[in-house]
Amino acid sequence: MTDLTSLTLADAREGLAQKSFTALELTDAHLAAMEKARVLNAYVLETPEQARTQARAADATIAKGGAGPLAGIPLGVKDLFATTDVRATACSKILGNFIPPYESTVTSQLWRDGAVMLGKLNCDEFAMGSSNETSAFGPVVNPWRREGSDTNLVPGGSSGGSASAVAANLCLGATGTDTGGSIRQPAAFTGIVGIKPTYGRCSRWGIVAFASSLDQAGPFARTVRDTAILMRSMAGHDPKDTTSVDRPVPDYEAAIGKSVKGMKIGIPKEYRLDGMSGEIDKLWAQGADWLKAAGAELVEVSLPYTKYALPAYYVVAPAEASSNLARYDGVRYGARVNGKNIAEMYENTRAAGFGPEVRRRIMIGTYVLSAGYYDAYYLRAQKVRTLIKKDFEDVFAKGIHAILTPATPSAAFGIGEKGKADPIEMYLNDIFTVTVNMAGLPGIAVPAGKDGQGLPLGLQLIGRPFDEETLFSLSEVIEQSAGHFTARKWWA
Repeated sequence: MTDLTSLTLADAREGLAQKSFTALELTDAHLAAMEKARVLNAYVLETPEQARTQARAADATIAKGGAGPLAGIPLGVKDLFATTDVRATACSKILGNFIPPYESTVTSQLWRDGAVMLGKLNCDEFAMGSSNETSAFGPVVNPWRREGSDTNLVPGGSSGGSASAVAANLCLGATGTDTGGSIRQPAAFTGIVGIKPTYGRCSRWGIVAFASSLDQAGPFARTVRDTAILMRSMAGHDPKDTTSVDRPVPDYEAAIGKSVKGMKIGIPKEYRLDGMSGEIDKLWAQGADWLKAAGAELVEVSLPYTKYALPAYYVVAPAEASSNLARYDGVRYGARVNGKNIAEMYENTRAAGFGPEVRRRIMIGTYVLSAGYYDAYYLRAQKVRTLIKKDFEDVFAKGIHAILTPATPSAAFGIGEKGKADPIEMYLNDIFTVTVNMAGLPGIAVPAGKDGQGLPLGLQLIGRPFDEETLFSLSEVIEQSAGHFTARKWWA
C-alpha cells in the first residue's frame, strides 16, 4: 500500500470512497508520523483518542453512504481555534490550560463535514510573529533544510505549526489565521499552498482575536485543489460573527483547471523593491511567463500607497491587539499570579503571562491609542489604510482579474537569525503580504521554485473581493508549471 501520509487530500478522499483503506488506517498512519516527527514541534497537543473516535464515525458513515465531503480526512488545528473540551492556549502562558466549552465556527464546520482532528498546532503567541519563534511552547522547525546544512530553519509565522505539519506529511491539511501574512508567508517558506480568504468569508467566532479588523481564517494544504476543498467547508456566513458576509459559498474545487485565457494579471511596479533578491525577481518573472503561456495578459499596474502599508499595519494591528488582549487579566480564566491587591494581580499576571513580543505590541498599541497620540498615529494609519484599499479598487476597476507578486522577500531563514537586535528586521518579512489584509482582499501563496540553497520560494496572487475562485484557477497554472516540492525527510 502507498504511504498513506503522502497522499494528497483529494487522493485520500478518493481512496476512502473506493474503500482502498479506512479512515482509521489513514488516521493511524498520520498519528504514527506525528510521533516520529516531534522534533519539528509542530503539534502542541496531540488528540489520538478523539481522532480515532472521529475516524471510526467517518468509516461508519462512509459504509452507509452519504458521507460528508471531508469524511475521514485527518487535519491539524492551529491553537488559536477554540475546540470543545480540548485545550486552547494561543501558545501563550497566560491562557494556561484553558479548555473551552465551545467550538469555533470554522472547526465545527470541518467536523460537520466529517474531518478528523489530529491535534492542536503550534503558532506564534497570540499569532504575533513572522517566524513561529514567539510561542510559549518553543519554536517550530521547518521540515526543509538548506542543501548541505543541518541548521534548523523557521517555518514562518504565525501559523508555522500548521505549515510545518502539512509540509512534513503530518496531516492532510490544516487551519491557519492570517492577520498580516500568517498563512501566506509560512506556506511560501515550506513549499505548500495557503490562502487568506476575503475578510468576512470565514467566521472569526471562536478564534482568539489578534487584530479583529485584519484577522481571517484560511486553509493550508499541499496542493491548490486540496486547499480549495478545505476552503469550501471553512467558508460561510455565521450570525455569531457580525463581520461574516452572507453570500453563497461557491464550489471552489470546480475552479481548478478552468481556463485563464483572456484574464488580465496586474504586475505592481511598487513591489519591485530596492535590493530585492535576484532569485525572487527571477521567480516573479517566471510566474508571469507561465500565466502568459496559459493565455493570460500581463499588465503593469500601480499601487502607490504600498510603501506606507507596513508602517500603517504596525500601528493598526498593535492598537487592536492592545484592546483585544485587555481581557487577559487573571480574573475569569487562564493563568493568575497573585498580588497584594487587584491592580498588582493584574500587573503580575500580565507580566508573567505574556512573552516579550506580545508585551511589545501591547505597549505600542496602547501608546498609539493614548490621548495626544491617537490622531497622530492611529487615525492617520486608518486614513492610509483607506488609500491602500482605494489603490486596489482602482486597479480592479480597470479590468484586472488578479495581481501577481512575490510572497516573501527571501526563503526561510535560520532559527534565531533575525529580529533579536532589531524587531523591524523581522517585521520586514511581511512586506508583500500586509497590503492584502489592510484592504480585506483574498491572497494565495503557491510554491513556484527554489532558491540557490534548495529552499522553496512562493508567489502570491491577490484577488478581487470574494473572487477566490479566480485565484484557485490561476494558482493551479503556476502549480502545474512549477511542479510539487517535497522536503527531504531528515526528522524520523
